[in-house]
Amino acid sequence: MDTKVYEGFKSDEVTDEMLSEAATLFSENYGIWGQQAAKRMGQFARAGCPVRLSKEKLRKDYLPDKISTYVRVTVNGRLAGNAFACRWSVGGRTICWITQLVVHHEYRERGLAAGLLDEIKLDGDDAYGIMSSHPAACLAASRAYKRPIDTASLEFMRDNAQSIMQVSPVGYVREAKLRGKLFESENSKGLVSSVDTGFFVDHDEPLEALAWVRESMDWPLGELLDGHEFVLILQAKRRSRSRSTSSRRNATS
Repeated sequence: MDTKVYEGFKSDEVTDEMLSEAATLFSENYGIWGQQAAKRMGQFARAGCPVRLSKEKLRKDYLPDKISTYVRVTVNGRLAGNAFACRWSVGGRTICWITQLVVHHEYRERGLAAGLLDEIKLDGDDAYGIMSSHPAACLAASRAYKRPIDTASLEFMRDNAQSIMQVSPVGYVREAKLRGKLFESENSKGLVSSVDTGFFVDHDEPLEALAWVRESMDWPLGELLDGHEFVLILQAKRRSRSRSTSSRRNATS
């Protein structure tokens, strides 16, 4: 029987050792560069090579000041997945944005992604956002935040995505260009709710997953193009109790 332990930390509680482990997890499990990456992004992004991330970049880009949260899950003492999140306010509403979600390939399809996102949410949150090229990340968010993705409010995303993202303290969220029929008057590429991030990670695995998802449901976010990611913003459902941003929970399965 596996023992899972979820732990949550505020940004100033995250040590360099934690970030080193998180960087290794990302670099070994996130994905590989796509065919256009080197041409669009530079020779460091050679097609077929793993997308890597340093602990310094994690600290700088994913843990701005004291408004961020880091959550990790270990399985039998081994780091199996983690997530970074950042909060900011827009028009009196608190936005919680998932800036990174990674699960080790050996521990996927066990509900760990949804478990990590569930650990992040707080009673005061009004909306949750995520940008990802993988439909599994969007589905995990919809499960964790109790908003089935095929019933997500496209109107809420259309009306609020720009105002939410343009004031994000996270650079890659703030600079992402909204694309798709929700945000553009004319679009002929099948995009619905996407962002152009110029991040040319290989999409073979996400597209395979998308085809599988579409066999069982009406996928609402449209097509996935190179250099793009899906964007999903969900209104929060209030809970009856609060959870500290620094926590530890054990589970067995």
